[in-house]
Amino acid sequence: MTKNVTAPQRLYLMLVGLIPGMNHPFVCYLVQTGDGKNILIDSGLPAHFEMPGMPKPQVEKDVLAQLAMLGLQPQDIDMLICTHFDVDHSGHHSAFTQAELIVQRKHYELARGGHQRFALTRAEWDHPELRYRLVEGDTELLPGLKLIETSGHVPGHQSVLVQLPQTGAVLLAIDAVAMQHDFQPDRKASPFDDNEEEVRTSTRKLLELAQSENAALVVFGHDAKQWQEIKKAPACFD
Repeated sequence: MTKNVTAPQRLYLMLVGLIPGMNHPFVCYLVQTGDGKNILIDSGLPAHFEMPGMPKPQVEKDVLAQLAMLGLQPQDIDMLICTHFDVDHSGHHSAFTQAELIVQRKHYELARGGHQRFALTRAEWDHPELRYRLVEGDTELLPGLKLIETSGHVPGHQSVLVQLPQTGAVLLAIDAVAMQHDFQPDRKASPFDDNEEEVRTSTRKLLELAQSENAALVVFGHDAKQWQEIKKAPACFD
């Protein structure tokens, strides 16, 4: 566990939406460092969004309301880690024009090239006032905060490893492993995954990382049971 003042001190898990009847969660995360940095991970569902063939998601407190609950405004966010540009992860990117946005180069170039999967929120993630830093592969952003390249769900997807002073290592799998029952080496791809071979490779990578880092917690991106039971903002892990 790191005691570096620039390292993460608190992690907030923010539930920003649900699909009625399924309790299918849509989520974001906030990391706060010892020197006062606020690092947001994803920006959740857009204000108006429906998925064909599914009930309209309920949004009680979107990412902006979640941040306000913690006494923060969009201008207080120093970095926005973009795990990927799927519609439920990039719905409010344009609010964070004063932040540095961090994304895998492979993913950014695919999306900018016009891939239809990411078109619904293009006005959000391709806003002219946004400032991007493009990274390639696993990247330590600062002591205790590491991006883990986990393609498969989409090319250039990234998960996040957070080292906290009391809790220890927390692995945010995001959509590389969205459901806890898929956290196994020979898993199948879901209908929302792009490449089954890469999905398995990334899952095995995260399994090995969780073991090598002795992870106290692995958070799965859309697991209804886990998100019903886990500690959520305004409470935090420290």
